[in-house]
Amino acid sequence: MSVAEEITDTSIDRDFAEHLLKCFDDPQEYGVHLLFNRWWRHAPDATIARYVSELEAMPGFADFVAARHLADPVDLDALKACPEGSLGRGYADFLIDNQLEKNLAVNYQAYHDMLAGDGKLDRMPGDLRYAIIRGFQIHDIQHVLTGYEPTSLGEIGLQAFCLGQIRFPYFGMWISNVTTRMTYLHPEMITPIMDWVSEGWRYGRTAANLQFERWEDRFDEPLSDLRAEFGIRPEGGGPVAH
Repeated sequence: MSVAEEITDTSIDRDFAEHLLKCFDDPQEYGVHLLFNRWWRHAPDATIARYVSELEAMPGFADFVAARHLADPVDLDALKACPEGSLGRGYADFLIDNQLEKNLAVNYQAYHDMLAGDGKLDRMPGDLRYAIIRGFQIHDIQHVLTGYEPTSLGEIGLQAFCLGQIRFPYFGMWISNVTTRMTYLHPEMITPIMDWVSEGWRYGRTAANLQFERWEDRFDEPLSDLRAEFGIRPEGGGPVAH
């Protein structure tokens, strides 16, 4: 069976399509995280199996999910005490300078646990439930490592970077949302969005996998050394201006 045949043997559930449209219409009001958690009630079994199969084949994934590591909530004072030029100090500066929520994952996990308690995530495999919570924990750390700024285009670049590293449905939903909106609503955004999507995808495919690392254990290490170790560009992320 060809790849083309494999990806056309299922269709999008029409009830779920209404939620897709909500996200396409107003992603600020109906964010990708809402879409991601809704999808599992409608996702074809074969599609879930394909995601799981590809993830299980990734080097390091088995150890990552077996450990079920979740870091303690961020202590901003401890981060500020990290050495100058370290990942931890860079993370503290990033959170402070951009006025970001330092415990984003704590809030997300509470929402996630509420959905799970109501049985709304029953069809989401346990390993993927863990992976999305851990992904929220390290999201802003990855901004610091990769150099993507917390702007609209920088966020698109980072999501494309992550999709290049791990074929996880959350990242794919992000990219499908922005490319749908540029196509049907904002054609003037096609060039900048595709520049950031394509650059992020290539960047993620080139760098070593950041997704399974315990970054909180490496806060004291120089950011420059970590970037060199993982093949991250010292000048950070983003397409070259034309």
